[in-house]
Amino acid sequence: MQFESGHIYHIYNQGNNRQKIFHDRENYLFFLRKIRTHILPFADILAWCLMPNHFHLMVYVNHTEVDEQLMSRFPGASRVINPGPTLSRTRISDPEIPEAIPGATQSRTRNLISFNKSIGIMLASYTRAINKQFNWSGSLFRSETKAVCLTEVNGISPGWITTMGITQITVHDPDLDYPNVCFNYILNNPVKDKLVSKPEDWEFSSFSDSIGNRNGSLINKSRIEEFGLRIL
Repeated sequence: MQFESGHIYHIYNQGNNRQKIFHDRENYLFFLRKIRTHILPFADILAWCLMPNHFHLMVYVNHTEVDEQLMSRFPGASRVINPGPTLSRTRISDPEIPEAIPGATQSRTRNLISFNKSIGIMLASYTRAINKQFNWSGSLFRSETKAVCLTEVNGISPGWITTMGITQITVHDPDLDYPNVCFNYILNNPVKDKLVSKPEDWEFSSFSDSIGNRNGSLINKSRIEEFGLRIL
């Protein structure tokens, strides 16, 4: 993945061999806490959706690198996202993560970590927690996380395509429409996959936050308005 600041990206991955990555409600909530810690220091979140075997994030990138020491002090980084009472009997805890992060830029005063690396740490630490919960081993996610730039349309062709088993959309006027079509595709994904009949019935997406039915703080509503994103 290659990111540039000032652009919108659709980030997604799915379970290895399309296996489930979320097994109970606490798994979803735990991953949302991971998103807050590892995504928000770099980007504003415009839309998100967690599905049983894959996830979608739509983000506006503010920084491609962040001082690692500042990440833990980023506003909201340690806050828990909790749409409601936890129903699961099983809680998973985050395994210990080494203080030194391989690949991060070293200097006397700063230890920079890239957005790309932070996403990798997020998925690896979630995998370790799930493997610990179920006494598993091995990869949970596909080896390559996809990040499609929605505001740089070179190379985007009209039509529907399928990548890694996940259907993606393109439109005939992508310069104007693609970000908004993708925004709606992410929010309506649970309906498309027949998990619910209405998008607001799926707890683990930002749809209810976007329409004002829930006061979730993960998405940046002002940034959504700035780009004219709207639910169709």
